[in-house]
Amino acid sequence: MTASYSSSVRFGFGQNWQAYSKTLSEQRIQSAERSLVDLLSTAELAGKRCLDIGSGSGLFSLAARRMGAAVVSIDHDADSVSCTEALQQRYFPNDRRWAVRQGSVLDQGLLDTLGVFDIVYTWGVLHHTGDMRAAMENVCGCVASKGTLVVSLYNDQGWLSKYWKRVKYFYNRLPWSRPILVGIYAPYFVGLRYLVRRLGGRTQLERGMSLWFDMIDWLGGYPFEVARPEAVIDFYHGRGFRLKKLKTCGGRSGCNEFVFENVG
Repeated sequence: MTASYSSSVRFGFGQNWQAYSKTLSEQRIQSAERSLVDLLSTAELAGKRCLDIGSGSGLFSLAARRMGAAVVSIDHDADSVSCTEALQQRYFPNDRRWAVRQGSVLDQGLLDTLGVFDIVYTWGVLHHTGDMRAAMENVCGCVASKGTLVVSLYNDQGWLSKYWKRVKYFYNRLPWSRPILVGIYAPYFVGLRYLVRRLGGRTQLERGMSLWFDMIDWLGGYPFEVARPEAVIDFYHGRGFRLKKLKTCGGRSGCNEFVFENVG
């Protein structure tokens, strides 16, 4: 597991999510719900408590709430919190079974006040905290006995991950470089990927995402840490979790997806 250059340099995830939210559609919400069904092997979450750590746009908090769960959404980024709150008020106004709070997964005191949950969902978040190992540790205490932990973390590609770390650092440290970097990488991340997906009949992205906003998230996502799948599995096995599902990115850039059960 690798560390970042400087946790004081941060990407404004919330600003990207707010722009993405303007494109949110029923089709994308349903896609998010399907991804949760695939991960959890159930479409029925009534009676379950779900903690969405790093809620971002609020899309997956919304999906879990529509599936019947009581949801707590937390995010370190104030713009992301506002984005999640706006989505809550749009679909579940004044709902007592969906709470939105600003806070960090690194704040153990905050997590202690939330209690434990049947489902803890943290997708593409812990590697952006500036202390991924501590974040991985802290989520353990949020998962109830026999509860489920869903986590995705960037794959460690060795020298290539170090290259992307530099790109991300300069994207945030030197704002003038952003249009240049977007111009360099958009033909691949948006143009070529769209063409490949269209030829394959897969124009709708998994999890209700967007090629453009995914690219901005990727280029800007900093702090940035990575981990090999076996390191993540060993880490959680040592803390009383059993691996139920694993989906790797095949050695490429992107996230490996894990579903664990707390058997401790």
